Amino acid sequence: MAETTAVRRAEEPIRPIKYGSLFDQLENTFNTIARRAYEIFEANGRAFGRDLEHWFRAERELLHPVLVNVTETDGSFEMKAEVPGFNEKEIEIGVEPRRLTITGKREAEKKEKKGKTWAESCCDQILRTVDLPSEIETDNVTATLRNGVLELSLPKVAKAHTLRIHPKAA
Repeated sequence: MAETTAVRRAEEPIRPIKYGSLFDQLENTFNTIARRAYEIFEANGRAFGRDLEHWFRAERELLHPVLVNVTETDGSFEMKAEVPGFNEKEIEIGVEPRRLTITGKREAEKKEKKGKTWAESCCDQILRTVDLPSEIETDNVTATLRNGVLELSLPKVAKAHTLRIHPKAA
């Protein structure tokens, strides 16, 4: 299996999350699941009473869970997220001071075998939002993708120090 590595440094511009884009992504994901659930409903002879079963099956086919492991140190958060099968062009990372969003989408490819062509009817999508317990320096976040594991280094914002001013006697 080929190893894919992608590194994003702070010098590279990080695309900010547009206001409402997370909601747009959620709406698109909802609509995709609803369409697939309806396809399953039709394939099962339009039998009523199994709506929830169809919905959950569509979710399982279309959405893949992103397992995340976050480790906190004094100066940063280190995060590992499992995104098997996705490459660096299919994943987008949104960074905010107290939130990290990982999204990805890959389309099914048409495959040809013995003169016959078929296509898978689903696409793979991931969406994971992680709320962080303290603020991070969004300009210094780095991400590396290796063998289906996304590794992120999220440095914390330096804590403010209180200085006491002691007046000198004149």
